[in-house]
Amino acid sequence: IFCCEFKGTDLNASKLVAGIVESNMSSGFAYFLSQMLSLGSETLPEYKLQSPRVHSCTILHYSPFKAVWDWFILVLVIYTAIFTPYVAAFLLNDEGKRKSRLDYADPLTIIDIVVDIMFIVDILINFRTTYVNKNDEVVSHPGRIAVHYFKGWFLIDVVAAIPFDLLLWGSETDEPTTLIGLLKTARLLRLVRVARKLDRYSEYGAAVLLLLMATFALIAHWLACIWYAIGNIERPNLPQPIGWLDQLADQTQQQYKTNESGSGPSLKSKYITALYFTFSSLTSVGFGNVSPNTNMEKVFSICVMLIGSLMYASIFGNVSAIIQRLYSGTARYHTQMLRVREFIRFHQIPNPLRQRLEEYFQHAWSYTNGIDMNLVLKGFPECLQADICLHLNRNLLRNCPAFREASPGCLRTLSLKFKSTHVPPGDILVHRGDILSALYFVARGSIEILKEDTVLAILGKDDIFGEMPCAYETVGKSRCNVRALTYCDLHKIQREDLIETLEMYPGFAENFVRNLEITFDLRDEELSLSGPATPRKQSFDTSGQQNCDASSRSSGKSAPQSPVTAVARMMAEAARSQGSRLLLGMSTSSQKQQQEQ
Repeated sequence: IFCCEFKGTDLNASKLVAGIVESNMSSGFAYFLSQMLSLGSETLPEYKLQSPRVHSCTILHYSPFKAVWDWFILVLVIYTAIFTPYVAAFLLNDEGKRKSRLDYADPLTIIDIVVDIMFIVDILINFRTTYVNKNDEVVSHPGRIAVHYFKGWFLIDVVAAIPFDLLLWGSETDEPTTLIGLLKTARLLRLVRVARKLDRYSEYGAAVLLLLMATFALIAHWLACIWYAIGNIERPNLPQPIGWLDQLADQTQQQYKTNESGSGPSLKSKYITALYFTFSSLTSVGFGNVSPNTNMEKVFSICVMLIGSLMYASIFGNVSAIIQRLYSGTARYHTQMLRVREFIRFHQIPNPLRQRLEEYFQHAWSYTNGIDMNLVLKGFPECLQADICLHLNRNLLRNCPAFREASPGCLRTLSLKFKSTHVPPGDILVHRGDILSALYFVARGSIEILKEDTVLAILGKDDIFGEMPCAYETVGKSRCNVRALTYCDLHKIQREDLIETLEMYPGFAENFVRNLEITFDLRDEELSLSGPATPRKQSFDTSGQQNCDASSRSSGKSAPQSPVTAVARMMAEAARSQGSRLLLGMSTSSQKQQQEQ
């Protein structure tokens, strides 16, 4: 994207900013894909994504392959969590649906075998996957990886990967089938590992709500399987047909018969009824059309109600927190707006100025969403601040010809010196007689230059106004007023900061002065701090240099460094040539009429 945008700009400027992007181009797509797909909580930050020296068969834990594999295993775990309890409770206990010997042509049996094989392969992959230790170091040694895995999730993964179906090969009785079917529920232990990895999505409100609802439905499914298993186990031993399955058989007119194994309600009807009961109990609704009658059923119903009360409180508590998080920005806006209005009321701000304050606050909030950039940057180290500022000022550094020869280090230094300013229409940025302590770059909007009743120029995007920095011994004063016509975004850099940067990078100073084109020079020779200021000539004349150094020492001011003074005459000549480029000769009254229209 950067390279495409640089086609219309200078080649050196393209290399300047695009070089920063090119340094991470090789791993950018892989990092993006792994961040989007990774389920691990130990994902490395971007500045650590350097490929360490690893064995040829070792897999990096933040690689795209590992991210896709983790999602594949997550799908298998979800399948296991849904079908394993269902098979153990309904199919294995239904004599009409399951024979004493497993049918290996059954699709469910084939899928279970494939799941077991994939879990075994996942164990082998985990033995070759790097990890991050307590010192935030990537460990790629095979021996240390194996020890770390043995101490962690190895036991749970092995129990979940035992191929219980293969152990039934040749079985001719019902008991091993039922027992091993119950043992297959050990696969659910993998959900503990998945739940730990899904913690990274807890910062997203919609994801948390979706996970809570999915967890609620999954627990209701498990409890429905247990509810059916209790009724199915108790039904043959009851002296009277009072269980919930017998009541369901009476309601559906599908009675159980003693000598027929497939008699009674259909499997679909039994599962839907059991799930209906657990949902109504968990949500504390309980219509009573499916009710517990035996002691075991009543005890189980009490446990379901307790679980439902905890889940009810947890889900609704998180939902309220999510809603508050969604409206937190609105609450902050109203709080800040109330403070502005209290300030206006306390200080008795007049009506026109009050209206300007409120309009500016509303527009600034919609533009920045209430985010204080300077406050955010203070929380990061200086190297990261430079990268962020370089990104925020990328358009200025790319489009302005004065920065075409700057090195990456010089660009980072300059980006830290630039400050962004947001100005509403009608505000005066610079008054006549103000000290020109900064150089302004227009990023968005329109600005007019006024002198008395005459509009001298109208500036727009990519225009520059102020005075030539470093070209004079003294700081000049403005000869015009600078007023915003629309909402404007400006980049400004202080005179002292710019001079300091040019002195640190002498190779860049000459190119900067040669290519800097100030659209409108605001300096007024008559209003300068010490009379008519003369350009510095000391760098072009050895004697002049000595005289300037002597005068600077006698006046108590430090002499400018040689990289800056070497280009002073070019700065002055450029200032004179750019002073009257955009004279328009418009009156203030006609400008006001256009604004009213």
